[in-house]
Amino acid sequence: MFFNYRRCIFIKELQINEQIREKEVRVIDSEGNQLGVLSIDEALDLADKQKLDLVNISPNAKPPVCRIMSYGKYKYELTKKEKESKKKQKVINVKEIRLTPNIEEHDLSVKAKNATKFLKGGNRVKVSVRFRGREMGYSEIGRKVLKKFAEITSEVSTIDKMPKIEGRNMIMFLNPKN
Repeated sequence: MFFNYRRCIFIKELQINEQIREKEVRVIDSEGNQLGVLSIDEALDLADKQKLDLVNISPNAKPPVCRIMSYGKYKYELTKKEKESKKKQKVINVKEIRLTPNIEEHDLSVKAKNATKFLKGGNRVKVSVRFRGREMGYSEIGRKVLKKFAEITSEVSTIDKMPKIEGRNMIMFLNPKN
């Protein structure tokens, strides 16, 4: 098995042709028909006559299962399938907005405008209020700030996780509306 850094794909290397060290193998031809258990020399001759490779697809079976196929084409099809599956995946990023308990109205609206932009882009937003020093005693003010922030962005977001205190921060998560 090797790791391709350019494409970040793990490809499992299979044994092909002379790399197969077994004496007898179960052979499947290029159309998918079973040819039975053959000696490795006979199987290699069959593959050579068809100008294809003998690939050990199931090395742990007794006897190992080998298939006659074009190995280069097989690897190409695998990487193509991996690329297709990666295209279908949607990556959701989490953007963070930091607030303070005594934030001014205009500053709050500017932060809400940025959060709206992130949410319209399909990202989740983590809104956190950081408490310093004695502000921890007034955690209710931070909760009010987060509720107001959620109201301002309510057109484009839904609250995923309600405000919760973690250490010196109060955190709330917003998801984009569909």
